Amino acid sequence: MNKITVGILGATGSVGQRFIELLSNHPYFEVAELGASGRSAGKKYSEAVNWIMQTPLPTEYGNLVVKECIPNFNSKIIFSGLDASVAGEIETQFAESGYFVISNARNHRFDIDVPLIIPEINYDHLELLHVQKYKGGIITNPNCSTIGLAMALKPLYDNFGLEAVNVVTMQAISGAGYPGVASLDILDNVIPYIGGEEEKLETEPTKILGKLHLSKTDSDKTNTGEIELTNFKISAQCNRVPVIDGHTESVQVKLKSKPTLEEIKKVWREFKSLPQKLNLPSAPIKPIHYYEEDNYPQAKIHRNLENGMGVAIGRLRECALFDYKFTILSHNTIRGAAGGTILIAELMQAKGYFTK
Repeated sequence: MNKITVGILGATGSVGQRFIELLSNHPYFEVAELGASGRSAGKKYSEAVNWIMQTPLPTEYGNLVVKECIPNFNSKIIFSGLDASVAGEIETQFAESGYFVISNARNHRFDIDVPLIIPEINYDHLELLHVQKYKGGIITNPNCSTIGLAMALKPLYDNFGLEAVNVVTMQAISGAGYPGVASLDILDNVIPYIGGEEEKLETEPTKILGKLHLSKTDSDKTNTGEIELTNFKISAQCNRVPVIDGHTESVQVKLKSKPTLEEIKKVWREFKSLPQKLNLPSAPIKPIHYYEEDNYPQAKIHRNLENGMGVAIGRLRECALFDYKFTILSHNTIRGAAGGTILIAELMQAKGYFTK
């Protein structure tokens, strides 16, 4: 197939850089345009960026001239790694001008007609694109900690029902972007606060695991749509820890039915969905890996599981307050950011959404 050209907004930031790294030699997409702030616009990308990825900056991207983040791109598919302080208005302008914006920012996640997508969980929510009033569309990727949590909860929710969830996160410093947290703050320390993070963890899974409702007009064309949120409660506490990549989450769940430990492990290990069926390029072969070792998962060992797109779970055991407790580990800048967003685009391409 001929590759589809794409643009990246916020290209000089850490998420934008990860987009470039993961899209290099991608079988579907080719990065053709890079957008950033007015300070960077007009410069060669290699001159505008402080490249912090472990892989070298490809020359073909280094020579691209950075554009302003205004809707004059030639590519109709736009990946947004913009900071939330500016993302909302810019992404709206692009969508109104006919672009498909697949965003890693929080601004539009709870817009009533904007899907908040984890491809293995709620790919059907992409149907909301048909009721958006934009010439193009906006699709959002969840918070980095939400993705690991929701992936673990989905098989439990479908098979046993959920009543309540408690989660405590230990989040890597790369989640704060670059330059992130000052070394004197994070070294030899744990910071028990990440602005806005607990609210995201407590609300986003209720939309992701929610039910899609579409209404049709007399002409049988989809007219309106919304997501009915799930009704189980989530309590979250979020901490920043001195780990470079990989978010760890300690989770407790109360279920509607009481499965055995082995039944829970089985539904995790057997969990697959549409991205695996379609064999999408970024899709992990096994979305969830369960480990029996008492001291697993660990960030150093498991964050690059399935090229950073897999979720590691371990330490499942009974809980004296809830029903069960366990530990999750996922890569926050790959599965939780750029990689998860690219997987959304791959799914949209495979299902023909870009021909809207």
